[in-house]
Amino acid sequence: MNNVSIKAFQLAFLLFLTTAVIAVVKKGGMAEGESMLHDTHISISEKIRKEVISMLNLSLASTADLYNQFKQAHWTVRGPSFISLHKFFDETAQSILEHVDTIAERIMSLGGTALGTTQSIGKHTQLSAYPTDISSATDHIKHLAHNVAMLGESSRNNIKRAEELGDIATSDIYIDLTRFLDKYLWFLEAHVTK
Repeated sequence: MNNVSIKAFQLAFLLFLTTAVIAVVKKGGMAEGESMLHDTHISISEKIRKEVISMLNLSLASTADLYNQFKQAHWTVRGPSFISLHKFFDETAQSILEHVDTIAERIMSLGGTALGTTQSIGKHTQLSAYPTDISSATDHIKHLAHNVAMLGESSRNNIKRAEELGDIATSDIYIDLTRFLDKYLWFLEAHVTK
């Protein structure tokens, strides 16, 4: 095959795939942001897995967003406590990243697809938007504390929901995440509380 034939074949194949995806969507297939289930022998029903995967993907978006917000604070904080907060924000971000990975891996183990792209995170995060025009330690801490508290409340609710659905392993992930968020909320609030 020459280069022209290869390119024609690639174009025809791409057109075929695009047409197939459009047909699936028109027939009531996957909605935007919904992940297709992969085969697994896990002993949790498909209905429950779909609900848990959806819940986990929202948490994935919010937790990844929180990671990015701590990195934003790490890069842009200014003032007399710069060095300590610069290090604290970076270390916290790295710890959050471990939770992001745990959530994504749980989604995959349930047969789902972890929706962790920047576009998906921006679209599905449940956190308040982080201002990019702040630099004071107090402003950063207040915004971070607010969003840590929001994610903590959501995680607490997800503990209960996962238990109601009988998915104790996912509940355990949310217990660990909530414990982490409560601890770091305390750290943040200790910086601004008199």
